[in-house]
Amino acid sequence: MITPIFRIFDLEKAKEFYIDYLGYQLDWAHRFEEHMPVYCQVSLHELILHLSEHHGDCSPGSAIRIKMTDLKKYHSALKEKKYTYANPGLEKSPWNTVELTVTDPFFNRITFYEEIL
Repeated sequence: MITPIFRIFDLEKAKEFYIDYLGYQLDWAHRFEEHMPVYCQVSLHELILHLSEHHGDCSPGSAIRIKMTDLKKYHSALKEKKYTYANPGLEKSPWNTVELTVTDPFFNRITFYEEIL
């Protein structure tokens, strides 16, 4: 299994995006001391992401692609939440997928996709 790490700068903004909007759950969060950067794990079904405030872990502005089933249902659930900072649409790609792309508050991009059979 591969676990991507995304750079974040504010845990509360990350929670608003990943948990409140995308529907992930916060599995755990770790700080070496109270005012140090956080490193945490969020998950949605089998998908696991690590989010890090540590500057040496990764660069902001990364991108990943996540294969899903029932992408239209997930898209409908996101639209119902009326997230202030995003309103993604579904797009059909030339390579026979339907895709939904979101960008987190730290410029990391996630493209959820479903293959068209």
